[in-house]
Amino acid sequence: MKSLTGKVALVTGASRGAGRGIAVELGKAGAIMYVTGRSTKGDATNDWPGTIDDTVSEIEAAGGKAVAVRCDHTIDAETEAVIKQIRDEQGKLDILVNNVWGAHDIGVEPGAFWELPLALWDKMFTAGVRAQLATNHYAIPLLRENRGGVIFHTTFWDEGRYTGQFYYDLAKNALVRMAYGVSEELKDDGIAVLAVSPGFMRTELVLKHFGADEDNWKDFADLEQTESPRYIGRAITALAGDPDVMEKSGQVFKAGDLAKEYGFTDIDGRYVPPFTV
Repeated sequence: MKSLTGKVALVTGASRGAGRGIAVELGKAGAIMYVTGRSTKGDATNDWPGTIDDTVSEIEAAGGKAVAVRCDHTIDAETEAVIKQIRDEQGKLDILVNNVWGAHDIGVEPGAFWELPLALWDKMFTAGVRAQLATNHYAIPLLRENRGGVIFHTTFWDEGRYTGQFYYDLAKNALVRMAYGVSEELKDDGIAVLAVSPGFMRTELVLKHFGADEDNWKDFADLEQTESPRYIGRAITALAGDPDVMEKSGQVFKAGDLAKEYGFTDIDGRYVPPFTV
């Protein structure tokens, strides 16, 4: 029996990258998947590779069940509508993965923060931190109707070390703190809330930047220590299926550490150690 059979899960920002990897792994484990994003078949954001329809197709090809819902999580009414759809169609929500992240639209520019455009704040906090907070706001009432749910926030964490980019560092640490605060709010409901940090991922956009693909990435020295987006997917799937996950609530974990704890590997069979700055 698949470990998450009977569970209903929502992954936001699932057109590509970590969101797609997480959704595929949760779907393979038996969860009924809802995946959201702005990119749909024939209308991909910035013409980037990957859409929510592609994610659904990959889940279904692996024998899973999935529903794609086009959603811009900066628009509260659209986020609320997603949760209503899940309530109407499934009557419950067991797993929420807050992965939406708007900073890809503008890039993470280097430099002193006072020299950087304030638009970085909007992309990272409005389309990132606030979008995840708003999804919690609308989803938690449905999650609270059944004990044993779990909420994840994808972030970046390296034991508090400075990432080197002010806005990125501030936003990612805000997500860690959000997970902790929400865990305190929900501890009496039996809902675990965790932050999970991937390492250097071989996302579609990273591969595109290097002119590489999944067949030849090992030929690129800069990609030697990368992990696939499915690695964090396996980390979150392991946590979601852990009957004692409540003991980890409020904490932040690296995918590499979880791989060692739960005994999984990346799609190429490698154990990828935790990433450090």
